[in-house]
Amino acid sequence: MQRVTEWYLAALRRLHARGGFARSAPQAAVDLVVWLLAVPLAVWLRFDFAVPASSAAGVVLVVLAVLVLQVVFGFSFSLYRGRYSYGSFDEVIGLTRSVAATAIAVGVPLLFLGPTLSVPRSTMMIATPLAFVSMAASRYLKRLAFERGQRPADDAAPTLVYGAGRVGSQLVRSMRTDPGARFRAVGIIDDAPTLHGAVRHGVRVLGSLNDLEFAVALTGATRLVVAIARAEAWLLRLVNDRATACGMQVLVMPPFSEVLEGRSGITDLRSISIEDLVGRNPVETDVASIAGYLRGRRVLVTGAGGSIGAELCRQVERWAPSELIMLDRDESALQHVQLIVHGHGLLSTPDVVLADIRDAEVIRSLFLERRPDVVFHAAALKHLPMLEQYPAEAWKTNVLGSLNVLRAAEAAGVETFVNISTDKAANPTSVLGHSKRVAERLTASFAESTGRRYLSVRFGNVLGSRGSMVPTFAALIEAGGPLTVTHPDITRYFMSIPEACQLVVQAGAIGDPSEVLILDMGEPVRILDIAKRMIAMSGKEIQIVFTGLRPHEKLHEELMSVGEAAQARVHPKISHATVPPLPPAALDRQWWDDHWRREHTSDASRRRSDTGEATAPIGPLFVAKAPAR
Repeated sequence: MQRVTEWYLAALRRLHARGGFARSAPQAAVDLVVWLLAVPLAVWLRFDFAVPASSAAGVVLVVLAVLVLQVVFGFSFSLYRGRYSYGSFDEVIGLTRSVAATAIAVGVPLLFLGPTLSVPRSTMMIATPLAFVSMAASRYLKRLAFERGQRPADDAAPTLVYGAGRVGSQLVRSMRTDPGARFRAVGIIDDAPTLHGAVRHGVRVLGSLNDLEFAVALTGATRLVVAIARAEAWLLRLVNDRATACGMQVLVMPPFSEVLEGRSGITDLRSISIEDLVGRNPVETDVASIAGYLRGRRVLVTGAGGSIGAELCRQVERWAPSELIMLDRDESALQHVQLIVHGHGLLSTPDVVLADIRDAEVIRSLFLERRPDVVFHAAALKHLPMLEQYPAEAWKTNVLGSLNVLRAAEAAGVETFVNISTDKAANPTSVLGHSKRVAERLTASFAESTGRRYLSVRFGNVLGSRGSMVPTFAALIEAGGPLTVTHPDITRYFMSIPEACQLVVQAGAIGDPSEVLILDMGEPVRILDIAKRMIAMSGKEIQIVFTGLRPHEKLHEELMSVGEAAQARVHPKISHATVPPLPPAALDRQWWDDHWRREHTSDASRRRSDTGEATAPIGPLFVAKAPAR
């Protein structure tokens, strides 16, 4: 019997691989056999098991008509074209249509011709439900047999799925029908009491998150997959803590945007990351409805090789610009972004431009030659302590470089200019903050002089960007520590790279000239909490050393400056503020030196008096240890 089953499954796979009618031919034959039996059975039942001999010819004629019409309607409704999955709802709809059409096409004439043919008028009324149920049952049995042969291997990791909704149900089905799956669903966890005991594709809901220890003991599961779309960070932290206490590894699904774009599959699970635990539920920025201003336009991105610039280029390319120009001074970074956007790193095509925004003549010539319609200005120096040591570099890149790009954009008639700023530009206390604040004001000045949509976007720290906190902490942990934190109470706002870029793209559509768009960043996150969690996830004993706040570093960042009146006009989570313009004629090196010295001194004094914190290192305070596994 086992050999027969294996032969049948192998035949099904061969037919499935062929597709089209070859795949559906066996099922079509089964349907015809069902009708061949259903019509005589209906007549037999109608005559109380005693069919008169005079009805034989009429029954044969009706059977032939039914068989022909079933094939005709089956093809008409794509039932026999191999377009439906086995036992799917779509196939049931196609089956319903073809059977109903066949029953009507034969049953209506039979109402008038039945006595002539000696066939009961009610024949099709009796035969149709018998045939439909039998055909549907055959498809369901075929689906069960096919899925039974597609189950994951026994060595796949036993896994619990957290979430019995649509996402979790689809994940369970995918796990149970993928022979190459690394994970095998053995139970479901859901906090809704009404779902306890429910079954999803043969897998039972075993209880809530509070019952996790019981579910692990019952099933022997070693993995827990969070199958909740857009799960918030607080929930992921709770799940991770409970699962870690049970000795389980927590996995999350890829974003549905990646699944829809074909970059990931629903079973492409990954380990939970620190970005998942410290982030927040991303703000819905409806880019799809307003990004049409990029379609068919020439778009230029400065700083295209950076983390923000590269993701921005990838997102812009989705909206089919007539030309995407990626500019950076780092040739290796340009090759990386070209690989991301176009799938090659030839560096011989005009879409990549090697240039420095400090070079005013080169930037102006480029803009006049390529004539971009939209510019996203992401090029900048961003590391606060480095710019504290070398403030002249901030002046050359963040101030003069931005001015060069703005002047070139004005000369080339750029319609939309989006300057990417930072929360450190709000009530700035550092060289970085002051330089980005000046860039915002310069952008506002050009908005006034051109009357075009020149604006800035301001957001907090970006998780996972090159040189940012999380990769730095990861490198320190990998090296064995110590892990350095400036202050035990320091907090920062965080957002993901894709979300930051969505905000930038949307800003070009909803922002007005001279505005600064500010995203609602949620609650700030304590850096020490991130450090502890990353150490716990590493399983290592790593020392945390507090070094003290660096010169002109804020203990808590701000999103808006004093006196900025911001309001959400278009999107409830995106505020619009205005900054005073700074005409280029009023800007020179002496102005910058005087402005920086005056503001820097007062801001540093204000910060020290407000926080009472010294900038000297505090030293090692404790050793964080990972929990026992």
